[in-house]
Parts: sequence; C-alpha cells; structure tokens
Amino acid sequence: MSLFRTVFGLTLYVLNTIFWFIPIFIFGLLKLLPLPAWQKWTGSLAKACASFWVAGNNLNQRLFTNTQIRLAAMPALKPKDWYLVIANHQSWVDILVLQRVLHRQIPFLNFFLKKELIYVPILGLAWWALDFPFMTRSSKSQIKKNPKLKGKDLETTRKACEKFKTMPVSIVNFVEGTRFTDAKHQRQQSPFEFLLKPKAGGVAFVMQAMGEQINQIVNVTLHYPAGRPTFMDFVAGRVPSVDVQVEVMAVDDNWRGDYSGDSDFRVRFQGELNRVWQQKDQALQQLHNK
Repeated sequence: MSLFRTVFGLTLYVLNTIFWFIPIFIFGLLKLLPLPAWQKWTGSLAKACASFWVAGNNLNQRLFTNTQIRLAAMPALKPKDWYLVIANHQSWVDILVLQRVLHRQIPFLNFFLKKELIYVPILGLAWWALDFPFMTRSSKSQIKKNPKLKGKDLETTRKACEKFKTMPVSIVNFVEGTRFTDAKHQRQQSPFEFLLKPKAGGVAFVMQAMGEQINQIVNVTLHYPAGRPTFMDFVAGRVPSVDVQVEVMAVDDNWRGDYSGDSDFRVRFQGELNRVWQQKDQALQQLHNK
C-alpha cells in the first residue's frame, strides 16, 4: 500500500502541476505587457489558477496520505486582505501543510525563494509567473569582499512588495531562514530548544516596504510528532499527523518602522521577534511532551 500511495500520489502531483502550469505560465507572459490594469487582471487570473493547483494537491493528500492535520483552532481570517505569515521551518512538507491549512482562508501564499530555485523544472517558471521574489543571499564575507551586494535583498524585497500592493496577498517568511537540523542548531548555539535563531531582517524589510497595508501577522507553529519528515515520507503516507497552531497578531509600533536606519527600532523589533520565538519554543515543548 505504501508503494501504491507513493507512485499514485507522485503521479497525481506531477499531472496536477503540469495541467495548471500551462495557464499560469501563459498569464505570466501576458503580464509582461506594461499596462497596470492589464497586469493586475492577468496576475489575478494566474493566482486563481494557482489556487486550483493547491486545491488539487490538497485533495491528493486527503485521498492518499492519511495524514491527520491536528489544527488547534482557526482564528478569523479574510481571503481578501494583506497578511505576513511567519512559521518555523523543519521540512519541505511545511509548505504543503501551510497551503492545506490556509488555503482560501487568506490570499494565495507567496514565498521568498533562493534565486537558484528558478531553475527547478516547471516549478521555477510557475513561481516566476506568480511573482514569487527570488532572493540573492549574500554572506557577511561576500559583502565584505563586494560592498555593492549590501542592500540587494532589501531592494529585491522592496520591488516585490510594490507588486504586492496592487492586490491582496499573503507573504510567507520562514524566519529561521533555513530548515531546522540538529547540526545547524548546535552550530548556532541556539538559545531555543526546538528552533533556530530568528532572522529579523527579512520580516522587518517586508513590514517596512508594505507600509500600512499589513495590519496582521499570521503566526504558524508546525510540529511533527513522529519526527521531521521528508517529502517522500509525506507522499508515502508515513506521516501520521501534524500539529498546527495558528495565531493572529496585530501589528503595532514594535513591528513597523525604519529597520535599516533606526537603531532603537531595530533593537525593539528584534526583541519583539525573540519574544514570539520564545513563545513558539514553549508551544513546541508542550506539543513534544504530549
């Protein structure tokens, strides 16, 4: 049965992706015509196709994975509003779980991706057509060698968020910046038991670029009782359950300000994000002890 689930599930994922990729890519090409009203219309059609794509993937999961999504509670959300979604990151499965839980509760999820992912067959072009921002991540040593790299991510974020202002969107940020592993946890000497250190810059730049449009942050905590799964574990039905907690946080002065130019605000922002991460770590501890 596991082999049947894997083969059939993967086949449906591929077919569903190819089917919806075609109109998404076509609308992405049509959106290149520099007319704002036209771009907004074709962009909304591309997002509508992407929503059906996610719906097909969700149906596939319900039919073949038998994974139980244990959602503590779903707060009141709006499908036509602007949201920043923050979450801990343990596996590629996180993306499928987020799409399943938040599908049609809030606008289509837009992820910030590493620039190398644009070369992923089919998916890379689909993400481009859907205006997913592709980021160039530069280390401190690279910036030291080439100072021109400083601020590149902020500029990419600003340009992406300009597009996001024309229609409701959900911007997803995995605040740790990478998937959790024990090796990374030890290397960072993270003060959290179940989390890596949060990286404030990405969240702060989105809040700064979007101005007053984002008034709520959707804070998602993901826990896998059977251990961190791979995508193949998920497809094969070897993930019995996922615990999901969704919290909505109002955006106040601790979240909105000039992160790059105001040192006092930067300290306050980092403190607020660390407070959220401490609470998330405590929640994961409770879920782990169940």
